[in-house]
Amino acid sequence: MKVKFFRNLEIVGAFFVFSLAFLLHYIYQLTDGTVFSILFGAVNESVWENTKIFLIAYAIWGLVELLVSNVYFKPFVVGKVLGIYFMGFFIIIMHYLFSLFVGDKMVGVDIAIGIFAVIFSQIISYRVALSDKNFGAYFIPSLFLLGLFLIAYFSFTVFPPHMGLFKDETTGFYGILPNYVDKGAAVLNNL
Repeated sequence: MKVKFFRNLEIVGAFFVFSLAFLLHYIYQLTDGTVFSILFGAVNESVWENTKIFLIAYAIWGLVELLVSNVYFKPFVVGKVLGIYFMGFFIIIMHYLFSLFVGDKMVGVDIAIGIFAVIFSQIISYRVALSDKNFGAYFIPSLFLLGLFLIAYFSFTVFPPHMGLFKDETTGFYGILPNYVDKGAAVLNNL
């Protein structure tokens, strides 16, 4: 394996993941709610939907890396799964932690949290993939966690639990806003 090439892929990946997440944030609005945009974009301004776009962008980049690099498969998968879970937890925890100090209107802080989450996740996956330790032994549990992630990922947008994590911070609704609801009126009603 070419370590320098893989390191450069991880660096490029950080830019790719953040850029794709930025695009996915707006794809639902740009496509008027197509099925693709529901599954891969942010359908509202909940913490989950804003985390989801980073997670799918990270997973897509992981597939690209796997196809173009000559990396050991099992440690690579373990590293990417650790990275995806770290990213999700980091974004969610840091969002709620900073909202205690900054309040609800913290777009700049959320962007910074996303950037740091991407960078840290790339570092984690890089170190695990190239580690001398036997991370291949964690391959089967990683596949289980990856499957669990995919189930949660594709379920929570369409069938969100009624918890704060899934509540749209601007409208107060969960999941996809029904067509009959005027979003502007919902925002004013939620203030």
